[in-house]
Amino acid sequence: MAGRLRSGFPLLRRILNPESSIEPSRIGNPNNVVFFLGVRNYTTDKSSKEEKIKVPLSLFGVAGNYASALFISASKTNSLDKVEAELTKLVQASKESPGFSQFIKDLSVPADVRVKAVQDIFSEASFSDITKNFLAILAENGRLRHIEKIAKSFSELTMAHKGEVKVTVTSVISLPPEEEKELKETLQEILGQGKSVKVEQKIDPSIMGGLVVEFGQKVFDMSVKTRAQ
Repeated sequence: MAGRLRSGFPLLRRILNPESSIEPSRIGNPNNVVFFLGVRNYTTDKSSKEEKIKVPLSLFGVAGNYASALFISASKTNSLDKVEAELTKLVQASKESPGFSQFIKDLSVPADVRVKAVQDIFSEASFSDITKNFLAILAENGRLRHIEKIAKSFSELTMAHKGEVKVTVTSVISLPPEEEKELKETLQEILGQGKSVKVEQKIDPSIMGGLVVEFGQKVFDMSVKTRAQ
C-alpha cells in the first residue's frame, strides 16, 4: 500500500513543475467571481494606504472575496493573528451551539435584528472592532451563514502571508512517516525554500488508492477512483 502511495509523487512533480507538458485546463482554474462589497470600510483609519496592501493569494467566490477584504483591513492594523483567532472561536461556537448555528443561518431574521445581536454578542465576548464590524457587515448582507468558509479562506491568506502552505493529502490509509516526509520534501522542492509546508492528512477509503493533494485553490487528483473513470 505504501508503495502505491509513493508512486503518486513523480506524477505530482510533473503536474506542479512549471515546465510540465500537462495542459493547465486539466488541473482546473477557478472562475473569478466579480465582487463589489458596496458597504462601509472595516476600519476607521482613513490615513492607511490600502493600495500598498496586497492579498497574498487570489481567492474566489463569496468566502474568498470577503476573506480578502478582511485581510486587507486586518493588515492595516497589524491584527491578522487576533482576527484569525476570533474567527476560529466563532466557528467553534457555531459548532457547539445549535441555537447560535441556527441564528447565523436564518435569513428570516430582519437584518437590523441580526446586526444588533452580532454587535451585542461579540462586544460581550471582547472581540476586536475589526472583527465585530466585519461580522456586522456579514449580518447586514445575510452572509453570516458563510462564516466557516470565510474563516477557512482567511486562514489560507494569513498562512500565505507568513510563507506557510497548508497541504491537504487524502489517501485510503494514513501516510507512514517516511511517506509524509518524502511528500513534504517533494512539495518543498517545487514550492521553493521560502515556503513552509504543513501537511494535513485525511482518510477516505472511497478514493480506492493513490492520493488527492490540495493546496490553495488547486486540487491534484491522482486517486485510483479518478484514474479508473
